[in-house]
Amino acid sequence: MIGVDTHKHVHVAAVMDTIGGILATLTIPTDTGGFQQLADWAGSFGDVVAFGIEGTGSYGATLTSFLRRAGHKVGEAGRPDRRLRRMNGKSDTLDAENAARAVLAGFATATPKTADGEAEMIRQLKIAHDQAVEQRATAMVTIKAILVHASDALRRETVGKTQISLARQLAALRPRRLEGPEDALRHTLRTLARRWQYLDAEAKELTKMIGDLVQRVAPQLLEPFGIGVDTAAEILVVTGDNPERIKSEAALAKLAGIAPVPTGSGMTAGRHRINHGGHRQLNAAIYRTVIVRMRFHHPTIGYVARPTAEGKTKREIIRCLKRYVIREVYHLLRPAPRRASAAS
Repeated sequence: MIGVDTHKHVHVAAVMDTIGGILATLTIPTDTGGFQQLADWAGSFGDVVAFGIEGTGSYGATLTSFLRRAGHKVGEAGRPDRRLRRMNGKSDTLDAENAARAVLAGFATATPKTADGEAEMIRQLKIAHDQAVEQRATAMVTIKAILVHASDALRRETVGKTQISLARQLAALRPRRLEGPEDALRHTLRTLARRWQYLDAEAKELTKMIGDLVQRVAPQLLEPFGIGVDTAAEILVVTGDNPERIKSEAALAKLAGIAPVPTGSGMTAGRHRINHGGHRQLNAAIYRTVIVRMRFHHPTIGYVARPTAEGKTKREIIRCLKRYVIREVYHLLRPAPRRASAAS
């Protein structure tokens, strides 16, 4: 078993035999030559059972892809237990050894995302899209804060306008001199308005690109009520290009932070609490879908009336609906249309 502690510029690996003995360690650069050196080095000790890699979705993504193409089994090792880390200390070599022990103990069982198809493309585009949306909102907040100090005439002209019309009007300002605070304020408003327009156009272009990719890879996700392009894109980003790695609907619910966690002990058996782990963006997307259905989807409205009459709270009803939606999503992902079409 090989454990790898990943970093930006170097990776540290440790090889362990089947009885838990550390045989050797190795430090490699994070390039193709280093990855090949690691593969050859691991093979020199015998048959490789599996690689346990920390951060298969971040610093270890490229190494994970390289090893998978080479035919090796790769698992997400995860972070070591904090209590053990405090007791035994921390170093790159120790982290690599802990990753190898996770493979030996059977803890490193999570299959990494392949990151080689449309889902990875959507993830990359969403990074730029989400940042553009965030910066666009910041620009508009700044514009409205600066307008408080504008002249009465300019404030009257801009009151009650939508964001688009406000940005269009302010971008058309023509301050011709810079002699006082009022001139500087108009220059600032024009600059911020043009920035908002640029970010708005960028966000809309990225939204269209993401929508086209979602329509190409999983159009069935857009069919259920309340699931739009944003939610479908978030689902695809989380499940990845190999959704078959998620073995059950319960596993997907846990990945989304929707599965309840048992908290029973002694006389409190049977109690559960909300799972505060999982992917928070996917959890929020499923929540938005549930809220839309509770307001506009007649079957959901009819369902809500029954548990409400039984005395359940709105929070408990939303939990049940989120679990139902994630179950529906799981069965929509199972056909894997891209592979099914290729096989036919």
